[in-house]
Amino acid sequence: MTDSAVPAPPSPPPWTWSHGLAYGAVSMLLGLTQGLGANLINNNLPWIQGSLGAYTNESAWLSIAYTAANATIGLLAVKFRFQYGLRLFADIGLGLFIVVGLAHLLSNDLRSAIAVRAAAGMAASALSTLTLLYMVEAAPPERRIVGIALGVGWAQLALPLSRLVSSDLLDTGQWHGLYLAEIGLSVVCLSAVNLLRLPPIPRVQMFEWRDFLTFALFAPGIALLCVVLGQGRYVWWFDTAWIGWCLAAAIVLLAASALVELHRNKPLIHLRWLTSADLLRLLVIILLFRIVLSEQGVGAFGLLQTLGMNNDQMAGLSWVMLAATLAGMVIVAFTINPEHVSTPALIALLMVAAAAWMDSLSTSLTRPEQMYLSQGMMAFAGALFLPAALLAGFPRAIRMGQEYIVSFIVLFSTGQVIGALGGSAFLGTLMTVRERVHSAAIVDRLSLTDPQVALRVKQLSGTYAGVLTDPALRSGEGAALLAQQATREATVLAYDDVFATVAVMAMMVFFYLLFLRVRSDLRLRRAARLTPVEAA
Repeated sequence: MTDSAVPAPPSPPPWTWSHGLAYGAVSMLLGLTQGLGANLINNNLPWIQGSLGAYTNESAWLSIAYTAANATIGLLAVKFRFQYGLRLFADIGLGLFIVVGLAHLLSNDLRSAIAVRAAAGMAASALSTLTLLYMVEAAPPERRIVGIALGVGWAQLALPLSRLVSSDLLDTGQWHGLYLAEIGLSVVCLSAVNLLRLPPIPRVQMFEWRDFLTFALFAPGIALLCVVLGQGRYVWWFDTAWIGWCLAAAIVLLAASALVELHRNKPLIHLRWLTSADLLRLLVIILLFRIVLSEQGVGAFGLLQTLGMNNDQMAGLSWVMLAATLAGMVIVAFTINPEHVSTPALIALLMVAAAAWMDSLSTSLTRPEQMYLSQGMMAFAGALFLPAALLAGFPRAIRMGQEYIVSFIVLFSTGQVIGALGGSAFLGTLMTVRERVHSAAIVDRLSLTDPQVALRVKQLSGTYAGVLTDPALRSGEGAALLAQQATREATVLAYDDVFATVAVMAMMVFFYLLFLRVRSDLRLRRAARLTPVEAA
């Protein structure tokens, strides 16, 4: 079927408030479902892995399966929309997830849980696109940019929201409560997208048989890269041979997919366009920002969990982050200028650097209340950055044509997903290395010949006075408690190093982006001063 064989779609009806509110409500539902699907499980892995009888590195496969499926299926999702309609893709993705999720509730093992996460990642790929399209449809025609900014932000609200609802869901049905909530929201989304449909677009023949060859090379390459990033810090990078083999295979597969695409007349991924200087810089900035933004999950919440805090005790912090994210979404939606999308990105990077530096002063006495300001700034910065990053390249892809939209969506979504997973891997590895360094430094200073150390061991062993009568056993237990306290202090110092590293990285990205902004402005001013003859 070609463009000429399809009649032009009817002109859309005039925009009304009821129209906007209806499509906006569906967009928010889709975005929250997507975000909760990603965060409900990731934020509660310690409880889920206990229920499934899995070790930490085994439970990490849940996140890897979701990320790999989400990062790869988007390669076909956009073309599928142009040829068959995105609603059909959403029906397939959501239906598969619902069926696999219900089957997992009956089987209750780790393998089926991994299959559920992979199906959820596929469904989330459709949900993210639908969220954006419904919000764009909800906005008045002259304010489409507001719809884009809000459509990108809905899923971000789910990060703090998932921690607020997790405790009640776990109390209701343990880990089953998390999956039931996710499945229930998916059923509601499936109904919503079929009851309130997007305006039809002309169907275009998009797929070629070589698209599937590219996908067969690209998808396992990205999946293996996700495996390396997700498992490296648990099995350790240089201690496990299969990590190296996975990385080598990923490089070979991705290189092969690139060779296939470079020799096609109508490639699935326009690599020559994506490797232009502007888009490569955009990819680097997206990756680096996602890495520094991992300070929230890996850093702040990781520190508080190490200090014994659970989701209930961090509820106030989650409410602050929720309010800050919503405020950032609204502000960037109504103030962003398409001609200067780097402005909110620069502000976001400064806020991330300041927030991370504040967190680097944490101690073992730090509680969620001391992080309200810093994590509120971090959440606000995340809401500012993503719409700016999308608007930096999406209009350019639209001007180039439908096929280039596929390439940009792959660039944006893969950069987001790989950046988040890579950020967790990098910061988690850094934290492990620095914890060992601080532990060695602290232990070197602990000697029972030191009067203060001996007194501390005696004080700690006194807690066992009513249980143990043997002085030697009591002294041993006191030494064990002192070792636990030393490990905790070393862990806190390691998190402080992570926060300081994030602050430095954020400032480096800030100055890099500022340099690009200044250079661009100077070129525009120089071009404006040229006469027509000089410009020619």
